[in-house]
Amino acid sequence: MFVIEVIACSLADAIAAENGGAGRLEIVGCPEVGGLTPAVALVGEIVAAVSIPVRVMLRENSGFEVIGETEIAALSSAAREFSQMGVDGVVIGFLRGPDLDLPVIKRVLSAAPGLKATFHRAFEALPDHEAAVASLKRLPQFDRILASPARIHNLNRLAECAASELAIIAGGGLDRASLERLLQTSTIRKFHFGRAVRYGNDIHQRVDSALVRELAALLGG
Repeated sequence: MFVIEVIACSLADAIAAENGGAGRLEIVGCPEVGGLTPAVALVGEIVAAVSIPVRVMLRENSGFEVIGETEIAALSSAAREFSQMGVDGVVIGFLRGPDLDLPVIKRVLSAAPGLKATFHRAFEALPDHEAAVASLKRLPQFDRILASPARIHNLNRLAECAASELAIIAGGGLDRASLERLLQTSTIRKFHFGRAVRYGNDIHQRVDSALVRELAALLGG
């Protein structure tokens, strides 16, 4: 089954994405740095307004490393609050140098044990993707990995390694042309869009439901 996931930075984004045929949302703040933890109030508004599943970014700085106990506490507190709002899951990706920061990942996820998790594009910075997949499989809250086909060329191999515990979502600069190529060359069935579904291809502009609808039609939706 094909799924279109759309980045939502506002209530208007979320409503437009759902109206266009998106099957899932990722709520973020500060999209210009790849997404940070959004405001709790915004998440509450979106969850109340849409019927499709929602995942929420947990990230407190523009890098992939967590800086100190204060940041861990903020991430854990946000995870706890979001879990009480009926979200489907969180989106995280913590590294320590070139490796997964498993202690911090486990601590933050333990604050919301009922939520699923997507490992975001920090995955691409890891030197051994297959080893990282094996590590994430041992953390049962993870069920998805977001990866860019521009950075990881053999997504089919990655999907084989990830099955059946983890699904691969193709994203990171994805547009209509790259989607069409993926449909011809890969087994990926979940796709993540940011700029490509916004007015003027600008991450600061709002989602255009017509652009989402065009992609959904391409997938037979």
